[in-house]
Amino acid sequence: MNSEIERDLGEQPIARLMREHNLKAHDLVAASTEQITHKMVARAGKGRRLTPNTQGKVLRALNQATGKNYSLGDLFNYTG
Repeated sequence: MNSEIERDLGEQPIARLMREHNLKAHDLVAASTEQITHKMVARAGKGRRLTPNTQGKVLRALNQATGKNYSLGDLFNYTG
């Protein structure tokens, strides 16, 4: 019985959204009022599983950088 969680989930929708808005990881880090890192943003786009807390930080940074109001479902094809 394999109970291991799949950690590499492939490119996530956030990567496409960042390309559409011509944003780089640095743009989200600079726009964020919370403590996020370039590595967090890179992992989000590549599909590495993030904690719900980190997902929220990345979501808020993207919303701040774009002026839009995206939800977690718009950025990730998994939850938690």
